[in-house]
Amino acid sequence: MTQTTIAQPGKLWYTRCPVPSPLGIAARQGWLAEAFAGHGIAVESIIDSKDRSVRESHFDHHLAWSFRQGGNIPPIWARANGRATRLVAITWTDEFQAIVTLPGRGIASAADLAGRRFAVPRRVNDLIDFHRATALKGLVSGLSLAGLAASDVQLVDLPIEESVILAQGEASLFGLRRRHPYFREVEALVRGEVDALFLKGAEGVVVANLIGAQVVAEFGRHPDPKVRINNGTPRVLTVDEALATQRPDLVVELLAVVQRASSWAEAHPDETLRFVAREMATSEEAVLASNGSEVHRHLRIGLEPALVGAIDHFKRFLLDWGFLSADFDLQQWVDLAPLRQLQDRSVREAVAA
Repeated sequence: MTQTTIAQPGKLWYTRCPVPSPLGIAARQGWLAEAFAGHGIAVESIIDSKDRSVRESHFDHHLAWSFRQGGNIPPIWARANGRATRLVAITWTDEFQAIVTLPGRGIASAADLAGRRFAVPRRVNDLIDFHRATALKGLVSGLSLAGLAASDVQLVDLPIEESVILAQGEASLFGLRRRHPYFREVEALVRGEVDALFLKGAEGVVVANLIGAQVVAEFGRHPDPKVRINNGTPRVLTVDEALATQRPDLVVELLAVVQRASSWAEAHPDETLRFVAREMATSEEAVLASNGSEVHRHLRIGLEPALVGAIDHFKRFLLDWGFLSADFDLQQWVDLAPLRQLQDRSVREAVAA
């Protein structure tokens, strides 16, 4: 009888965006390393690597034996470009989203944006221009509140030659981990090159405060989820094909430690707020202003139809706006098995207890 050999990776690669996420909490608590050490496997951070080609996997998901949680544009783009990955969980955490202007520009509401100039960053040296897609979805959502479309405004391209994949330690970062995402749009607004821009998240709150912005349309908690859907709403947890097909047990282990972080967050609101602020390199006050006082209750993972439907809605937006080279079957991307196995395991453990 031939004995089946179980693949044993020397290490797993992981990455997460600087956002509220249970994976971020699990990593900072040391639970991620602890969980896989029990399998004799080390874990290494993609985004913290000194090798640019490794860091690029944060966006294009090219590394084998890797997993990622964060904004959904890069993993959707990677899948559309043929990258073999699986979507194994989704987290929905609402955040501040708004179109803003400066006082004195004559724009009091979304209806006043008709014919005005809107800032659209264009990163010319990056494979995935997720900042551009995010800004455009924010524009479409904001304009929809006034019955307007993107064709009713002037889109002003703001070319950015600097890549988002900067190595930590570069002098131009002044000791920080990365460049502020809205630096070019804010510059254009202050100089009078544009009339309005889109901001989101705790970083967006800080920017709005810094420039004394006037809110034109705010929709981070709009009752229609299709208005709120964007790169960060919801966020996805994806794994590469090697991990999904050769070691599905490790995917279940990953989901278990992420779920542990979600449950811990619900029971520790103050500590969670501190963790999230540190993860985002911002203040606790900014996190509260952006995500609300209940952020610790909104870090659970799931694959309910409404969550999957939100990803499908945003995929169609990316297709319509030309950000994807091809369509793909979302249902074939979603892998329900690991989460179901985890849920079954949790039931068995509860019964045994």
